[in-house]
Amino acid sequence: MAEATLTQIFLATVLANNFVLAMFLGLCPFIGVSGRLNTALPMGAATSFVMLVASLCAYGLNYLVTVFELEFLRLISYIVIIASAVQLVEMVMKKYSPALFRALGIYLPLITTNCAILGVALFQTAREYSLAQALVFALGAGAGFTLALLLMAGLRERLNLAGVPNVVQGTALSLMLAGLLSLAFMGFAGLGAGE
Repeated sequence: MAEATLTQIFLATVLANNFVLAMFLGLCPFIGVSGRLNTALPMGAATSFVMLVASLCAYGLNYLVTVFELEFLRLISYIVIIASAVQLVEMVMKKYSPALFRALGIYLPLITTNCAILGVALFQTAREYSLAQALVFALGAGAGFTLALLLMAGLRERLNLAGVPNVVQGTALSLMLAGLLSLAFMGFAGLGAGE
């Protein structure tokens, strides 16, 4: 397989291999937090930060567990790093933006169990990315996650002002919107032809 450039990795991760809309990872915050734009953007930023920290730490941890032949500890080590990064984000947000902390509610600590973040660490390890590639991959995954949240939040805010039949209000409408967004992002599938 030819070596992918950093730009190709970034664009493929944001569009063609979007963690939410193409791989269906991280759906809990996607459906739960995407009701309003003022909560979607901070959740996307928090998740992107945790993805970046997890990616950096996963790269170092992967090197250590390989050198010491402790590959069986790889997954649990990734989970510990992700949980620690989420705790850091939670403490900072609680200290400097208590209103936003309350608005995000249970979804902020649930970043720990967000499979998209664990997916970043596992995918970059499986693809044997260099440090620069791993960081660009994490940035692309975070940007794609944030893009998906913002698109969904914008659509849901617009639909709150529209006359929607009772049959499709709520979760049903959210899932239909998610399906349509996913179909739209499948149009980018040719961009990720080497992934």
